[in-house]
Amino acid sequence: MSPATTNNNTAAGTPAGAPLFKVNSPNVVYTDSEIQTTYVYRDVKVSKGEAPGAPLQVTPVETTYQFKVDTKVPKVGLMLVGWGGNNGSTLTASIIANRKNISWRTKEGVQHPNYIGSLTQSSTLKLGTDAETGHDVHIPFSQILPMASPNDLVLGGWDISGENLGSAMQRACVLEWDLQRQVMEEMEGLKPLPSVYYPDFIAANQGDRADNVIPGADKEAHVEVLRQNIRDFKQANGLDRVIVLWTANTERFADIIPGVNDTADNLLASIKTSHPEVSPSSIFAVASILEGCPFINGSPQNTFVPGLISLATRHSVHIGGDDFKSGQTKIKSVLVDFLVSAGLKPISITSYNHLGNNDGKNLSAPEQFRSKEISKSNVVDDMVASNGILYGKGESPDHVVVIKYVPAVGDSKRALDEYVSEIFMGGRNTISLYNVCEDSLLASPLILDLAILTELMTRIQYKAGDMSEFAPFHSVLSILSYMLKAPVVPPGAPVVNALAKQRSAMENIFRACVGLPPQSDMLLETRLSN
Repeated sequence: MSPATTNNNTAAGTPAGAPLFKVNSPNVVYTDSEIQTTYVYRDVKVSKGEAPGAPLQVTPVETTYQFKVDTKVPKVGLMLVGWGGNNGSTLTASIIANRKNISWRTKEGVQHPNYIGSLTQSSTLKLGTDAETGHDVHIPFSQILPMASPNDLVLGGWDISGENLGSAMQRACVLEWDLQRQVMEEMEGLKPLPSVYYPDFIAANQGDRADNVIPGADKEAHVEVLRQNIRDFKQANGLDRVIVLWTANTERFADIIPGVNDTADNLLASIKTSHPEVSPSSIFAVASILEGCPFINGSPQNTFVPGLISLATRHSVHIGGDDFKSGQTKIKSVLVDFLVSAGLKPISITSYNHLGNNDGKNLSAPEQFRSKEISKSNVVDDMVASNGILYGKGESPDHVVVIKYVPAVGDSKRALDEYVSEIFMGGRNTISLYNVCEDSLLASPLILDLAILTELMTRIQYKAGDMSEFAPFHSVLSILSYMLKAPVVPPGAPVVNALAKQRSAMENIFRACVGLPPQSDMLLETRLSN
């Protein structure tokens, strides 16, 4: 391994496959197949004093962890539920264009393929400061640890529509025609597998698309079909790892019923009896878990009922969700954090959307919209709870979310937001935003990030305290929260929605895995008098 080099404050390129940097520390050991680190995690525990009015008791604590990262990147398959939808067809065509370096013409000129919008592929992170100049040294995010390349992913999946991917791409109306034309032949050769279709869970207006479904109503049989699909896909493509990701229609929320879906055993028993409250997304998640494949939920429904989380934990299989965080909600998680951190008090947040793709059509049904409303509304809760000066117990901003289906705008979603805040001496401040975002072109890179980071997490293990063996991270991958509106966290863990905290947590965990301290912007060496 060679140390990182710099060029304009950014780490320069190295030969393909060569590590970009080496950490020189007695706490870091490199082998042919692993990075092993010893890491001291420092935190601060706060408890109340014993007597009323006593000061808070603040105790710095240290925990020593050992991390082990398998540095061999496996051959990865990504199976998408809803492969023939806007996101699935757009992502597939875009990967083909990047693999083949296909350029295309628009009225603005010649366009070239890229992965802009992907955290792993088009962002950087600070490695440290230059030993000579003191300037920051940045490296591509994808180089902090060995990660799969999007161009190497093998794609497959299911859809209730039997259209081939070429026809699905045309139907979606997302990509420019000159690009569609050049990838059409390969796209037409791709056809989704039959999917699970339970009409009660998605809008009735989706029924005319459902011509490619697994027959029958036996949910246990459906799980077995999906498991066999995963095994066949893995074998046919010589894959080491398969990730399954839901990018299909938003479902209604499933009722949480004691004895039905509250424990792993009850959920499996309910599948055996084809209980009506077991959703299609939960069927896919169960099949994935039983095959040892991580499952990511990119829609807002409550796929991960308590029994499913328990099942994933029992089998030590990673899961993550819910709902891609691509545009309006990502802005909300930044802006509310800014307002509250600045000592301003948001008292109302109104979010209005209209869009014309099939997602918008499905969300025009009340029960499906309710799933989306929940995922969009909870995104400010932790930021409000962080400031007891501004907000009293139980107090929170008025928060309204509206989504309307307007076919004419297609995939180009319109988002209008108004933030009203209380300011100094009874004043008011209103921030109004109008955001036009091409929905699938924002969501597709998130699918890549979720798949790539999930696969990476399958290769990271830790050991602490009196643990005799290394163990994987918790089955619920809260580290993926940066990409998800309604992050699912391990039972009892706090939910963090503030975007900067989510990114910082991800970056610092990966830094720990290579033996580096958390990122610090203290810059003491430049701020002290000597």
